[in-house]
Amino acid sequence: MKTKITLIIALLVSLGAFMGCEEDDAGQTGTLALSLTDAPIDDTSVTGVWVTITGIQYHMQDSAWKTFEGFQGPQKFNLLALTDSISEVLGAAQIEAGQYNQLRFMLDAPEKGQGPPTSPGCYIEFDGGETQPMFVPSGGQTGYKAVGAFRVPSNGTVEVTADFDARKSVRETGGMREHYILQPTIRLVVNNQAGSIAGEVTPLPSDGSNIAVYAYEDNAYTSDEAADPAEGETRFPNAVTSDVVGDNDCNHSQKCYHLYYLAPITYDLVVVRTLDGEFQEVLGISEDVAVESKKNTGHPIDLNDLSSL
Repeated sequence: MKTKITLIIALLVSLGAFMGCEEDDAGQTGTLALSLTDAPIDDTSVTGVWVTITGIQYHMQDSAWKTFEGFQGPQKFNLLALTDSISEVLGAAQIEAGQYNQLRFMLDAPEKGQGPPTSPGCYIEFDGGETQPMFVPSGGQTGYKAVGAFRVPSNGTVEVTADFDARKSVRETGGMREHYILQPTIRLVVNNQAGSIAGEVTPLPSDGSNIAVYAYEDNAYTSDEAADPAEGETRFPNAVTSDVVGDNDCNHSQKCYHLYYLAPITYDLVVVRTLDGEFQEVLGISEDVAVESKKNTGHPIDLNDLSSL
């Protein structure tokens, strides 16, 4: 009986301490330092995905949206210049201490149906120098949510990176004339909690095709992910991030992939063959790759030793 009473008292003390920490945040401030990064896009003919951010907003649960004063907009970024762990500092500012689950990005982009803009703030650029404006669906003036939990500590700093996934955010639509829709998919990652996965891929195809690697949360991938997407949608929609195997600095410049800004959980890696940026086939899955905070998980992939669904 004494042991049970002691355990109950310990639990109550711990709960009280936790609630005290929550209450201590009331009226306190901390610093949010925010950066921007991107995962590579599959289409090799695309050389730039340009977005103009006019403002960033934040809010706590059941409170109004507020302007993140650390960002001074408008600013234009080429997302494809922010791959392979490269990030751009957006700013830092003191905000209310406590738990946050999302931010909101305001973009300078025309709404679909308004006609071609004379000077688009968001556009896509191709290897021949041609550019096409990117439109946003109606309601774009309300901004686009970046999702991911982080905590701003009292009198401390949290560094957060917004991963603006261009592969999933840029959608091509058909019709009489092709258009590009920008529907951002942005996830928030706390820098000191994130890890990465990297490794050599062998043997590489000899027919000019490329290998792409998609990271999925453990057991989240199904064959439906690789199906032909509906118009305006994307293939592999639930992948956390991705990379195309290239001449990366890995074991003396062998052909490698790098997956950055990953939460410390277990992932399945879906390996895909593409040709000129177009999907060809799923080659298989490399399963149960564990990621630890602030560490890189070395994980070579043998294309002849992949699991199938």
